Amino acid sequence: MALYAELHRHLGGSVVPRILWRYLERSESDLIERFSDYPEFEDFYTRPRNTLDEYLELHTIVEGVQTAEALPYFIYRLMRGAYIFENLAYLELRYTPYFRTNPNLDQSRRIEQMTEIAQIVGRSSRLKEYPIVSSQILCMHSKLPYEVNRAIVDLAAQMPENICAIDLAGGDAYYGERMEEFIELFEYARSLNIKATCHLYETEGHYPELLPFLNRIGHGIQIPLRYPHLLKEVAQRKQCLEVCPTTYLKTGTLQEIRQLKQVFDQCFDAGVDIAICTDNAGLNDVRLPFEYETLLTQDVIGFEELQACQDAAFRHAFAWQYAQRPASLLDRLLKSEAS
Repeated sequence: MALYAELHRHLGGSVVPRILWRYLERSESDLIERFSDYPEFEDFYTRPRNTLDEYLELHTIVEGVQTAEALPYFIYRLMRGAYIFENLAYLELRYTPYFRTNPNLDQSRRIEQMTEIAQIVGRSSRLKEYPIVSSQILCMHSKLPYEVNRAIVDLAAQMPENICAIDLAGGDAYYGERMEEFIELFEYARSLNIKATCHLYETEGHYPELLPFLNRIGHGIQIPLRYPHLLKEVAQRKQCLEVCPTTYLKTGTLQEIRQLKQVFDQCFDAGVDIAICTDNAGLNDVRLPFEYETLLTQDVIGFEELQACQDAAFRHAFAWQYAQRPASLLDRLLKSEAS
């Protein structure tokens, strides 16, 4: 049995629409009054958007209900689905902890509550019945003030047993006016030996000054599509692109999946690794094996390239502590038993 690694999955966008609907029903949420029935809600939740900004607005729906009390409910179902339906051996969950805190508190109290949120996510994602190696990536956000983003970096440093890296999210078109601030935060994270990825070169965000601070690049598809001269530097730094195929159709970034062929071909030619990811499995109505199948059936990649991407996912996983992927470990175990 093949086992996979998922490096780019948002906690908010990972909620399957049926599970979210049931939670809204049981909690008697006012949100449910906006829809006449479940099919209408599912269509609203999963249909393609025109822009990345419009797509990201959906995150606020889930963030508002993923409170400290509700997080175990959502994470249990997330881990169960990842294990049973996706054969995941490794999963990195990313989210902005501040958006799960109590909005009725002042900023300093919400910053304090972020620790509790990270602890809940850590406990809830370790399940004996669904044994997946998992860790958290904490997302700084382009719409949050400096003090909150710095506190997110500090929290990552304080909880290495639960948190493997930081990220910057919120739409890469909005980084420019605060570039010095974000560079300072990434430098600060590096000084604390915290690994980093960043939503970058997904749509319009052309910020090469951020690249040297990253271990991986969240999305990064515009590098091979529009700035291929940067690929040599990306390869030299041994950075990996976290490519999430269905997302680009949902956000209007690409019109068809075959446009990714240029991304994969140029990266392979330049020696740049790619990990295939789902990004927002619930919003996108997709699971990781389906992403693999779509790329294969649309002739974007072949089986050898798929194998290379699957190997790269484990090699670049921030909290995977083994030299090989699970398939290799199982193969060695089976050979030793046969002998």
